Amino acid sequence: MEAVLFDMFGVVAMDQSPTVRATMVEYSGHDHDTFWAAYWAPRQDYDRGDLDGPAYWRTVGGLLGESFEPERIERLVALDLDSWSRLNEDSVALVTELSEAGVPLGLLSNIPPELAARFEERHSSVLDLFPTRGLSCRIGHAKPEAGAYRWCLERMGTPAGEVLFVDDNRTNVEAAGKLGLQGHVFTSAPELRRALGRD
Repeated sequence: MEAVLFDMFGVVAMDQSPTVRATMVEYSGHDHDTFWAAYWAPRQDYDRGDLDGPAYWRTVGGLLGESFEPERIERLVALDLDSWSRLNEDSVALVTELSEAGVPLGLLSNIPPELAARFEERHSSVLDLFPTRGLSCRIGHAKPEAGAYRWCLERMGTPAGEVLFVDDNRTNVEAAGKLGLQGHVFTSAPELRRALGRD
């Protein structure tokens, strides 16, 4: 392993806040399963930057059989941003150690435009740890699309076989493996630290 390519959410940052998730469902007026099925269906397009926040939520509303008015869309965008805004401080500490040790680092995140702007505004010091930042809404590719990994590899300048890709989603890790990257399915920062021999 020469370099490490990190996923953001579920690794460097936390998964969605359960509290905010519950608030989103309640605010939507739909049941849990129906809401989340509609939420995830167009998410790849939103992450890739093909949709902005209002267009995404209009699509979600259509799948739920209703038309969200602008004020409701604004509230849903805000709740969605809040749900994804927490860092995993243990992971950030590990990434900082790797950066200080001179390990080449990259970030490959499925992240929509509004959330990318939020992280650049609030967490720039964390993003700055990654010389290569593949934000899906900026690069036009979202995992597990091969183009997302290739975009990062080209800019990292490291052969695929010397890059360890870390993601909490096994499907994304397997897609990286098909391109020759090493893979690690993230479960916790201490477990990753052990895998990297830094415990």
